[in-house]
Amino acid sequence: MYELNESSFDPITFVLTGIPGMEESHIWISVPFCLMYLTAVFSNLVLLFVITTDRSLHEPMYLFLAMLALSDLLLSTTTVPKMLAIFWFSAREISFDACITQMFFTHFSFIVESSVLLAMAFDRYVAVCDPLRYASILTPAVIGKIAVTAVARGFCIMFPPIFLLKRLPYCGHNVMPHTYCEHMGIARLACADIRANVWYGLTTALLSSGLDVVLIAVSYALILRAVFRLPSPEARLKTLSTCGSHLCVILMFYVPAFFSFLTHRFGHQIPSHVHILLANLYVVVPPMLNPIVYGVRTRQIRERVIRLLCPAGECPCPGWGRRC
Repeated sequence: MYELNESSFDPITFVLTGIPGMEESHIWISVPFCLMYLTAVFSNLVLLFVITTDRSLHEPMYLFLAMLALSDLLLSTTTVPKMLAIFWFSAREISFDACITQMFFTHFSFIVESSVLLAMAFDRYVAVCDPLRYASILTPAVIGKIAVTAVARGFCIMFPPIFLLKRLPYCGHNVMPHTYCEHMGIARLACADIRANVWYGLTTALLSSGLDVVLIAVSYALILRAVFRLPSPEARLKTLSTCGSHLCVILMFYVPAFFSFLTHRFGHQIPSHVHILLANLYVVVPPMLNPIVYGVRTRQIRERVIRLLCPAGECPCPGWGRRC
């Protein structure tokens, strides 16, 4: 193991302890996390395959779903394999550079996914409130610019913390009570003033994901106002059903993430194992449920997936009750 002296760029090996106080249960805890991760990887890959191979799905809403699937795969794959290695093999050590890399991609993928959810809210707003201009507003060029902006935004926000962490001396403090590396978890191991890290993390969270949440709420407030002005109850129900899956995904993504973020900074009375468990859940549950929710609620995707699973046209499951 490497130790770090006062030079902040000397190598160090951090030790991730897993879930504090639940070490004896790591094997049992790993089972649902492994199943959720495998489900997330499989379902997101299927969703990506269906969207990329079917030209009729090359529309704004489905392209945003493909972006969401990519960010979900990155978020879960950055964190869960190391988590399972800790649970199964007690592989708790991680080098300083690997820890910084994991921290970067974990937060980067979260920011990108938040940007995609905001874009999806804008997509629904235009589809409901200005449907006649939908095709002229959300052109392929605009969608490409949104994708590039989401990636650039995540990179610009997460690049400074690399140097904010590398400048700190750690004085041999290397035990981190977590299953993966995150910005403030690393910073708290330093034996120096970390107020710059605290304020940068808080400010960027509020101005990125926090602002996204506000804009998404405004979009859906305008959508609901437009929906309830529709003369037909059937039209109102259909529109609400279309937007319902997106709202479910938003709640699944932001509620545990912001709870984890706030408890990490202010919830000192909350048991550490509760915080770590919730932090683990928000990197695997939304990636697992997002493609399932959209697969069930979106008819076009559901039909393509059934066709993919039943290429001969006869569904093997009697419960489906009809030909694919």
